[in-house]
Amino acid sequence: MNGVHVLLLTHGTRGDVQPFLALARALEAAGHTGVVAGPAASAPLAAEHGVAYRPVDDGPTALIGDPELSGVMDTGLRGLRGAAHTVALLRRITPLMRRVHDDMVRVVDGGADLVAHLPGMPGGHVAERLGVPSVPVALQPSWVSTRAFPAPGVPWPSWLPDALNPVTYRLTALALRGQRSVAEEFRVRGMGLPPRPGRHDPLRQPDGTPSTVLHAFSRHLLPPRTHYPPQVHTTGFWFPPPDREWEPSAELEEFLGAGSPPVFVGFSSLPTADPAATGRMVAAAARRAGVRAVLASGSGGIATETGSAADGDHVLTIDKAPHERLFPLCSAIVHHGGAGTTGAALASGRPQVVCPFWGDQPFWARRAHAAGAAVAPLRGQRLTEDALARALSRAVGDARTVERARVLGERVRAEGGAHAAVRLLEQVAGRRGTA
Repeated sequence: MNGVHVLLLTHGTRGDVQPFLALARALEAAGHTGVVAGPAASAPLAAEHGVAYRPVDDGPTALIGDPELSGVMDTGLRGLRGAAHTVALLRRITPLMRRVHDDMVRVVDGGADLVAHLPGMPGGHVAERLGVPSVPVALQPSWVSTRAFPAPGVPWPSWLPDALNPVTYRLTALALRGQRSVAEEFRVRGMGLPPRPGRHDPLRQPDGTPSTVLHAFSRHLLPPRTHYPPQVHTTGFWFPPPDREWEPSAELEEFLGAGSPPVFVGFSSLPTADPAATGRMVAAAARRAGVRAVLASGSGGIATETGSAADGDHVLTIDKAPHERLFPLCSAIVHHGGAGTTGAALASGRPQVVCPFWGDQPFWARRAHAAGAAVAPLRGQRLTEDALARALSRAVGDARTVERARVLGERVRAEGGAHAAVRLLEQVAGRRGTA
């Protein structure tokens, strides 16, 4: 078919942006074009991938590390305190999202044949303004109801019957409803569109027909019998092409070659209460477990002296490295449970220790454990030397976990999620062309 021009709307941290950059690369490889609109902070990442990028205001991303919201990390939005922190967070987010939406008005200028978007982005309104289909993209299974599990990110007692799980997806929809005033302003003032029933439902097109939904994660992590409707497609994770130009630093290369494969430890952009203490604790846990470790300092969750050994010669701290290149060189992966990092860890075929903090991270931690590729999760806010040392010993020493991680890695790599998503977008564009 002729080349399709797809507008891709995303926002958030690297884990929310990188899958869309991967999809844009896959579109280009198939003879189409993809333009990504996302937070300005991710513009350098888009440039690294050679993707056309329309930066918008960083919005709520700027709240990461805000001391006034430290309670969000402390509670993980669980319990009564977590509910109070949720209300405070939503109050802070609303004016920031208004700035994001204001910037999104500009992205319609170049037109598009399709608009693919996170459900929290105004992709449906942009698509309606352009007269083209919208395709919601879920990086977590939080939007389409199933009885198989509660919506990720919604605190929900595990003892309640599965028949009540669909209620949690209504709670997820309330998160979008909390931003409805912002979306309505964008629709009326920015897009010049009139009111209509269901105008804020990303799962429905303007004529009421169900939207094609892309699940950008692996079906191998989901329990059986999710019973999703036929318009929902779980494609596999959207991985960018490997960074062929990346080479480990001299220190990292020397460390990797100086002994057995190390474990990787990194919590991405998540701040911990005391990054230096976290670094010392991780180094001590690795020593107790008898493993070497590479610590990724990220944006502040772990702090030691970058580029030098910590606590002897068994730990090396680095700033960052491409997961798809470094993870396969390690013996196990310790991480926070973000969807993107979970996918990269699965694809590496290495066993995992997942330490979730909040949001959808507990869900991915539980699913990686249920799939047999990870040991039992450790809550990030309560991580201790003793618990981490035991988990590391199990992860690298349990033959069943090691083998299951290897097999699951082969299956996840074989899915080709981004290319599968391109084929589905081609089908949506083709139906429009024959309508």
